[in-house]
Amino acid sequence: MTNATQVGGRTYPRQVSLPDGREATFRLMTPSDRDAVLGLARSLPQDDLLFLRMDITQPRAVDEWLANVETGRTITVVAETGGKMAGYASVHVNEVLWTRHVGEIRMIVSPKFRRLNLGRRLAQEVFAIAKNIGLRKVVAHMTPDQAAARATFESLGFQPEALLADFVVDLEGRTRDLLVMSYDIAGFHDTAEL
Repeated sequence: MTNATQVGGRTYPRQVSLPDGREATFRLMTPSDRDAVLGLARSLPQDDLLFLRMDITQPRAVDEWLANVETGRTITVVAETGGKMAGYASVHVNEVLWTRHVGEIRMIVSPKFRRLNLGRRLAQEVFAIAKNIGLRKVVAHMTPDQAAARATFESLGFQPEALLADFVVDLEGRTRDLLVMSYDIAGFHDTAEL
């Protein structure tokens, strides 16, 4: 029997029902997930990997991610079905002093589990964690053509904040725009005193 763990007001592991009748287990990532992350990453289409902060098909990058999990800079919720990793969502907190109130949500779902609301459920999960750990703003990055990702974040109340033209380059060397969406948790606005 797995011991329950709490983070950001959420308890894990937790069972989640998918629309097709399958059950997914949401739990916190541990160092034992290293090979499962590599397997998931290596099974993804190249376009899914293009906008990740690190190349998680490489063991060294996954080790760095797990080190961030161990130090608390990253909280990752893993979704498993049938004993296999179906996806994950993370909230990553920056150590830079002037952006320590901002978290970034990062998420991947296996193509086999898309259109089952798994991505939306994972995003909701880490969004709740972000709010409960005291972050004031949360951001997510995607390309404007990632309609499903954009719809997921819009359903949580995220708004487009910036469109960075030709900000990323794909494997063929073509540039693409990057959409930054954000959610202002605390209603905090940086306004100048006049």
